[in-house]
Amino acid sequence: MRIQIVGAGRMGAALSVGLRADPGLEIDGPLGRGATGAGADVVLLAVPDAAIADAASGILPGPIVGHLSGMTGLAPLAPHEAFSLHPLLSVTGPDTRFAGAHAAIDGSSARARGVAERLADVLGLTAFRVAEGDRAAYHAAASLAANALVALEWTAERLAATAGVPRAALAPLARAALENWADRGAPAALTGPIARGDESTVARQRAAVAERLPAELALFDALADTTRALAAARRGRTAGAPPAPAPTAVSPASPEAFAPPAPPTSPEACASPDIPEESR
Repeated sequence: MRIQIVGAGRMGAALSVGLRADPGLEIDGPLGRGATGAGADVVLLAVPDAAIADAASGILPGPIVGHLSGMTGLAPLAPHEAFSLHPLLSVTGPDTRFAGAHAAIDGSSARARGVAERLADVLGLTAFRVAEGDRAAYHAAASLAANALVALEWTAERLAATAGVPRAALAPLARAALENWADRGAPAALTGPIARGDESTVARQRAAVAERLPAELALFDALADTTRALAAARRGRTAGAPPAPAPTAVSPASPEAFAPPAPPTSPEACASPDIPEESR
C-alpha cells in the first residue's frame, strides 16, 4: 500500500514517521503542495483547512484522498472517494507520539472509512466516528478541553502572581483536578467552596478578582455559575442535561480496506456519491 503525504509541516512530518512503523506501508513524503498523487493508493493532505480544497483539486483520479482536519467536512475532497482522520492531540513534529490518543474519523464510503480506521490503528489511535453534522460541536469540545483550559490557567496564574504565588505552585493542583476528571468524571472530581456550599468564601474570592483582575470578573462569574450547576447536579437537586451517548470506538479495518482502488472506467467513476451533502 503506497501512501503519499502532502504537506511538510508538523502534521505531515509526524505522520511520515508514525506510519513508517508498519512495514506493509510504503510512504512517500511529506511532499510539498502541488503533488498529484500519481502512483499512490491513498493521499493524505496534511495542509491547513483553507488549503484542503485546492490541494485535493490537484490530485489525479484514482487514490482515496483524506485530510487531517477536525472541523472540515468531506465536501472539499470531492469528487474523490474521501475520508478524514483527526488525531485528538497536540502535534509538534516528527517526535510526536500518537499511541494512546483518540482520533475522529469519517468517510464518504465504507471503504474510505476503513482506510481511516486502519491508519488510526497503525498510529496507535483509538478511532471514533464523528458525523458531518456533529463536526463543529466536536471541534468546539476539543477547543474547550485544551485551548480554553490553557487560557483559564493563564487567568489563575495572573491572579496568583498578585499575591506573590508562582505558577509552579498551581500546577500540581491543576494536574490533580484534570486527572480526577478524566478518571472519575466531573461530579466526583469537583471540590472547593462551591461544592461545599460555602458562598461566603466565594463572595470574598469574587471581591479579590474584582479588585486585582477586573477584566476577568465576568469569566469568574460565568465559571462560578457553571460550577454551581455541577454541584447541584451532584447533589441531585437537578437532573441537568441528559448525558451524551458514549462514542462507539471502531475496530481496525481489515487488510482488504487497503486494497488499491480500481482504475476508473469513466469520469463518472471518480464521483463520490456517498459524500454527505450537508455542510459541516
